This record gives sequence, structure tokens and C-alpha cells, in this order.
Amino acid sequence: MSEVTAHPSHNLFFRIRHNKIFEWFVISIIVFSAVVIGVKTYAIPPFVNQLVIVLDWLITFIFLVELIIRFLGEPSKKDFFKNGWNIFDATIVAVSLIPIDDSELAIVGRLIRIFRVLRMISIIPELRVLLNSLLKALPQLSYVMLLMFIIFYIYAAVGSTFFATINPQLWGDIAISMLTLFRVMTFEDWTDVMYETQVSYPFSWVFYLSFIFFTAFAFLNMVIGIVVNVLEEERGRLAKSKANELEQEKTNQLHAIRSELAELKALIKAQQSQT
Repeated sequence: MSEVTAHPSHNLFFRIRHNKIFEWFVISIIVFSAVVIGVKTYAIPPFVNQLVIVLDWLITFIFLVELIIRFLGEPSKKDFFKNGWNIFDATIVAVSLIPIDDSELAIVGRLIRIFRVLRMISIIPELRVLLNSLLKALPQLSYVMLLMFIIFYIYAAVGSTFFATINPQLWGDIAISMLTLFRVMTFEDWTDVMYETQVSYPFSWVFYLSFIFFTAFAFLNMVIGIVVNVLEEERGRLAKSKANELEQEKTNQLHAIRSELAELKALIKAQQSQT
């Protein structure tokens, strides 16, 4: 059975890709890119604006080189663009290379450069884990959110029925009542709302405290529990993926050593046959 040997350049790019100094350099460039974007929002002299343009193109070039290194250092090239973050990075870099600053699509170019800050998520694994966990938790969170909406709707209907005559600006209809309840759930001066209704309904505190218990305590803790559970699962997958990647690299290095030994043996045999 023939073994797949790893090209020496692949090992070099793989080591560069996973080098901490390289990763921190890319992170610093992303942060610097964010600073450049912020500078553009100020009224700056023309020569500074020209400098910012040059720096912007330099940043784009560095991002392009970094993307090429990551691609060449990928153990399986065909799997590189199966990763959504790699597609995102490639799209950002590709659009940034298009000179559209002086065209009708200049606003698109500016937006793309703003989104380059999001590359921080694709570079730092911990941020990717957090975002992926949140996205994967959405299906489970949707049921919690639906139940929370039902509670909001019921309490808003009750509040609008009893408190609309007290303060129509807060309880005039069910939509406004739901906004008021959101204010209560976030504890934004909710006691002022409660004290106002207690003048006419002394036991209205039961309405507010029960609502806060269901929403701010019960449901929000459920949301946190779901996100934490998915986060732990995602961290486990990341650790397993890193272990597989390192194992693949060790296998490639072993194949390379075997290939070099085979070439060395063939050379020795050729020299012995000549003597």
C-alpha cells in the first residue's frame, strides 16, 4: 500500500500557521485595522487620509498572505473551504482587493473593511467556540423564547386591562404593555411603575414580582443553562479536532521521515552497486 508523503513546504506552512507569534501578529493587524477604520470617521488632513489608504492596502495584502499560509498549511486542502469561517475570511479578503473606493460601490467597500474586524472571531478559537455555541443553542433557545413570549403576552394583556386608565403611556395597549414589561424585566426603574399602580391596586406588587420571577430569574437562567451546556459540548469538539489535527501532522511527519530514509537507503545501495 502506498503512503501519502507530506511535502516539506506543507510542514513549514503548518508550523507557521500554528505558531503563537504568527497568530498574535495577525491579531495585532486586525486590531490595527479596526484603529484605521476608526481614524477614517474623523476629519483628517489630506496627507493623513492618503497614509490611511496606503495602510489599508497594506493590511489587505497582509490578510491575503495570511490566508494563503493558512491554506497551504491545511492538512487537507479540499476541506479548507468546508469551514464557514475560512469562506468568510476569503470573501472579506477578496472583496477588499477590489478597487471600488472611487466607484458607486464605495459604501460596500467601507462596509467590507468594517467587517474585517470580525476576523478576530475566525482567528481566536475561543471566540469561535462562543459564537458557534450560541448559534447551535438557538434551536433549543427558540422554545424558551416562545414560552417567554407567551408569559409576556399574558401579563401584558392583564396589565393593559387593569392599568391602562392609570397610565396610558405605559399600559395603553398590549404592545406598549409588553415594552413596559421588558423595562420591568431589565429592572429599569421598575419600582416607579409598580408604585404608580399600587395607588389604585395595593396588591399589584404580586403582578410585578411574579412576572420578574418567571422572566428575569427562571427563563433567563434556563437560557444561560442551555448556552453553557452547548458551550461545553463545543469545547469538547474543538479539543478533539485539535487532537486529530496534531495526530495528522505527526503522521505526515512520519511519512516524510520514512520517505527520506527510503531515499537514503536507495542512495546507499546505488553507491554500493557502483563499488
